[in-house]
Amino acid sequence: MDAWIELFSTTYGVLSIVTILSVIVLMAWFLRYFLTKIDESDREEKQRQKLGQKQSPQGRPSGQA
Repeated sequence: MDAWIELFSTTYGVLSIVTILSVIVLMAWFLRYFLTKIDESDREEKQRQKLGQKQSPQGRPSGQA
């Protein structure tokens, strides 16, 4: 019980809570961001295959660096 009181009543306790919550929010944002990018990439790849375009050996469409 003393640990909870110390956690919420001291500066370093509150900063710890803020840090932990920030890490959780950033983790969720990055997860959503990367999953969205993966989904976009898959859709673009399927579109390219449907149109019959070939990819360069590096896995990129021709014309891109």
